[in-house]
Amino acid sequence: MGVDFNLTDRVAIVTGASRGIGEAIAKTLAEYGAKVVLASRKQEGLDVVAKSINEAGGEALPIACHTGKMEMIDALYEKVMDTYGRVDILVNNAATNPFFGSMLEISESAYDKTFEVNTKGCFFMAQKAGNIMVKQGKGSIINVASIAGLQAPRMQAVYGMTKAAVILMTKVQAKELGPAGVRANAICPGLVETHFSRVLIETEDIYKAAIQRIPLRRHGQPIEMAGLALYLASDASSFTNGGVFVCDGGASA
Repeated sequence: MGVDFNLTDRVAIVTGASRGIGEAIAKTLAEYGAKVVLASRKQEGLDVVAKSINEAGGEALPIACHTGKMEMIDALYEKVMDTYGRVDILVNNAATNPFFGSMLEISESAYDKTFEVNTKGCFFMAQKAGNIMVKQGKGSIINVASIAGLQAPRMQAVYGMTKAAVILMTKVQAKELGPAGVRANAICPGLVETHFSRVLIETEDIYKAAIQRIPLRRHGQPIEMAGLALYLASDASSFTNGGVFVCDGGASA
């Protein structure tokens, strides 16, 4: 019996799928056979990614969804179940980071927005998927956290707090859902070139300091997170549950 990365006929939901890490993961899961439901706030970006996947021979269903809004989460799952009747994989990747600066200066609205998307949205997306997966007797929940949730991040206190919550959430999911055959694991990227990290990469002094803390002396690319997601989504990781996987070029070693 070989290592099995085949995802043929499995249904995967990927949030934050219109760009960056979410787009890279969605395209990779589709390449390995999954029917991929793309979720993000703006339909236009999702349509572009879906077209790319479909033209490459995959299958993608784009659904606009703000994962901080319960009514939109409910509508997303209703559409997925009406279309496919099952959910096998959830990649909780949607996140926001509206404030970069001292914890002494963040506004209440920025605080609330960060928790709404990064923690509340992640929780209820997984709750919905978990209920479906438990009935199926199998499933994989992949939460994209961050190394900011493992150590105090510079100028990103609240973002780090939300990602620490996602890591503990993953461990709770692994223990509660594992007996039903549902696995939950977290990916913790380091500095990866995405829309949200642009301010870090484009600010010369901050970027130089960050690179010095990364043994590989470079930042990562979204596609470099996708292989780990494929492993966790597939039967190759059938005994992997409750894991927290760091992918940061060695920054936190």
